[in-house]
Amino acid sequence: MLASLENQVVFKQAFTNKLVFEQLIKDFFDIEIKVGKIETEKKFRIKTSLIDITLDIYAETQDRRFVIELQKIQYDHNFDRFFNYFVSLIIQQQRSYKEYNIKKTVIGIIILTRPYRFKKLTGEPILENYMTLDFNPRDINDKKIQINEHELKFVNTCNKYTSDNKLPAAIQDWINLFQHTIYEDQTIKINFGNKAIKKVTNLIKTDNIDSDTLERIRQEAGRKQVLALEYQAGIDEEKERNKKLIKQAEAREKQAVEEKKKAEAREKQAGKKNQQIVKIFSLYYSKQKSVDEISKLLNISIVDINTILQN
Repeated sequence: MLASLENQVVFKQAFTNKLVFEQLIKDFFDIEIKVGKIETEKKFRIKTSLIDITLDIYAETQDRRFVIELQKIQYDHNFDRFFNYFVSLIIQQQRSYKEYNIKKTVIGIIILTRPYRFKKLTGEPILENYMTLDFNPRDINDKKIQINEHELKFVNTCNKYTSDNKLPAAIQDWINLFQHTIYEDQTIKINFGNKAIKKVTNLIKTDNIDSDTLERIRQEAGRKQVLALEYQAGIDEEKERNKKLIKQAEAREKQAVEEKKKAEAREKQAGKKNQQIVKIFSLYYSKQKSVDEISKLLNISIVDINTILQN
């Protein structure tokens, strides 16, 4: 049995292995690398930022920095956070105002295992399970002009999203591995021909994991359940709050409609009264009708007619 790669402990045990790490980069970016130390919970203090950043898995070579981030149960993942982390790793390389050269290329992989919480600017949901972000300009024909190699890739292994037929086979193999372990779906085939994927299955096979690590895995799973309950409670609370806001908005809208109707009625009544005044003056002054005659013609009381004439 394979432990779930959605579990942070399991994920880090698998992807801090050098063979796995280097092959993952090869499959996603098509580059050969050799890394030294692979760090977890790597912290950076960025002078230009008010917050510190912490990366799940981090490694460097002589010319590049490699970042892998697994974002799952915390439920706070959003594009702004990823973008901030990514840009911060680029910015913090500038050591003085005299030198703007960025010596190391930053590339990263964001692996999500839950539905997206961020949407397109249009408000439409994101349905793609694989996206890329780079910092290269484009010409008027939308053709990329390559001036750097900074790149961030988003992979969502949630089974809510279906794979595009154009998705590279090597990337699909990694998605299949995640889905196989997360959903315990035996119909999803694992590509054991990929040495790194085969290595992962050996590393996360429960029979091969020591008792201390298994305990940490169970603790992480428990924390996940607590966070899930807290998140659901937050959703329920937000739904109730939204219901109240909707009711308040509907009440305000209803009140506005009623006030508009009253205003229209007042305007109509005022218009009708103005027409009566014009008729009264016309009958009294132009046609020399008496107040009694006008009262009978317009069905208006003599008192009201006299009041109008006096004003």
